[in-house]
Amino acid sequence: MTAQVQASAPLDNFVLIDQHGTAQELYYQSDARALIIVAHDSTCSSSAADLARIGELRKRFGGDLARFMLLNSDSATNRAKLRESAAANGVDLPVLHDDSQLVSRTLGLKSTGDTLVINPSNWSVSWQGNLNAAHEGIGALAKADASVSLSAAGKSAPCAIRYDEVPAGITYTADAAQILRDNCAVCHTTGGIAPWAMTGYEMVRGFAPMIREVLRTRRMPPWNADPEVGRFEHDKSLSREELRTLVSWIEQGAVRGEGEDILASDPVAWQDWPLGKPDLIMEIPSYDVPATGIVDYQFPRIPNPLKESVWVRAATVVPGDRSAVHHVLMGASEPGVPIVEGRENVFDNYIIGYAPGNESAEMPTGTGVYVQPGTEFLFQMHYTPYGKATTDRTKVGLYFHKEAPRNFLRHTVVINPTIQIPPNEAASAQAAYFEFDKPAVIYSLVPHAHYRGKASKFELLLPGGRRETVLNVPQYDFNWQRTYAFEEPLKVPAGARLVHTTIYDNSVKNARNPDPERTVPWGLQSHDEMLYGAVSFAWAGETADKPIHEKGLADTYQWVGFLDKNMDGKLSWQELPERMKKRLVQGFKMVDANGDGGLDAREMYALNKRQNAQRTPEQPRQGSPAAR
Repeated sequence: MTAQVQASAPLDNFVLIDQHGTAQELYYQSDARALIIVAHDSTCSSSAADLARIGELRKRFGGDLARFMLLNSDSATNRAKLRESAAANGVDLPVLHDDSQLVSRTLGLKSTGDTLVINPSNWSVSWQGNLNAAHEGIGALAKADASVSLSAAGKSAPCAIRYDEVPAGITYTADAAQILRDNCAVCHTTGGIAPWAMTGYEMVRGFAPMIREVLRTRRMPPWNADPEVGRFEHDKSLSREELRTLVSWIEQGAVRGEGEDILASDPVAWQDWPLGKPDLIMEIPSYDVPATGIVDYQFPRIPNPLKESVWVRAATVVPGDRSAVHHVLMGASEPGVPIVEGRENVFDNYIIGYAPGNESAEMPTGTGVYVQPGTEFLFQMHYTPYGKATTDRTKVGLYFHKEAPRNFLRHTVVINPTIQIPPNEAASAQAAYFEFDKPAVIYSLVPHAHYRGKASKFELLLPGGRRETVLNVPQYDFNWQRTYAFEEPLKVPAGARLVHTTIYDNSVKNARNPDPERTVPWGLQSHDEMLYGAVSFAWAGETADKPIHEKGLADTYQWVGFLDKNMDGKLSWQELPERMKKRLVQGFKMVDANGDGGLDAREMYALNKRQNAQRTPEQPRQGSPAAR
């Protein structure tokens, strides 16, 4: 007999990370006819029987009828173990790791094999029960024949889910307020960048449902690095215990409790200059931002007012109008560089990149950015109109070393300006790499994409062939451009490649997508896309008094890294751009000095140097975007 579909209140949205480091959002599954979530623990004696049962269900209801996910609530395990177990048991389903156990509690899961049949049309639970009878609930929702029972072989007793204890009587004054003050109030303060200020209990209680929602969906705090990959400075994420305390406090009624309200009595003050008074404050030339439309990138310049050389150790950007200033990039440049070259030149001696959440930058210990007198400070300004005409007057403050540091801080960008994101594709992977031709130390990484950016990661491909993920951002958020600085900088040998991959969602399910019917190219504006990974590093063999940086060679490694589609370290004839093929139609073998059938970065660099030495002043420099 087919079970009756029971109506229920809509489930609250959540995001959990699966065994592969992919963010899985409940509401993103809206295109499924039925969503099946099964409580699972590979250490339970019934695990094999449960997986066999799920296999039978997938044969009958898989494809367009139902989508299956496993949910693991073991707070003592980690995703590496989940991944190993899934591979050993042939599990090709997402295994969601609910290490905080908040989602499992809300769903009412008690034992392995507990199954929910969810209706994505209204996010109600249509059926809930034991996995052995789930075919009835799936069949009813998917309108498929479930009259024939599945095999009874392999049934075994389920295991109880081991829930960590959550204390009753959690209060604002005793528990929640301190967590909010330590982790949230720096932005949620009067004059801060957040849209509302945590001025005390009454304000927080009014926003309690929203706080619960943004915590369950991982939108806040704005820190998107995978907690199980790498360790980073200034980590903004909440611990499992802090997350559980805040959500449980709200679910228990958001009780105030007795005692002092520290958010009201000891508020966090917003500071324009959180690093102290700068050694030099400059105001970027003002710009009138219209109420609507698209504003081209602006490239203002400020002559260096200093009469002596300095080493910059830190910088802070204070936007004049936070709503209009999307980002600011700043570098030191030779004066009078033409605007076409200036787009690159901001990175020649890069100092800081501002975006909400990245207001300040401190150089790693022992490094700095060297600025000579007679240079210019060059800026790249991206403005986004927001319905009101405004005039932006952004300021920047610089902090100087008292003594010269040991080494230069260098920057590069792993980019791919040839990307083409196919229309209506929910997970288009695009990649590029940068090869370090000398030993280096990597200090920080910044992934960047636009509205279609879904996830991003950086991997080190070492000369011996070992591949290691060093930063995973499973839930990229265009609103927050974070710098992820390693607690222990990465030492990489010569020949190591830093591979940057971004996943783009160009489907209708992406609520931010301006046009899912469009093939999306590289572009500066947010309706186009970027594969862009900023890297701060130092050459291991370089010192402040002995520079070894060859910018032209580094640039060549950069663009070889996006043309080299099979990532074998050299450009085959098929991988060369058409314009370059025309130049090399008779000379490819001659440029291929080592005769390996491809052109590596040093061979390309030698070719570009020869061609640049022969070019006329009006011709574009080879190896630049203008020449590609």
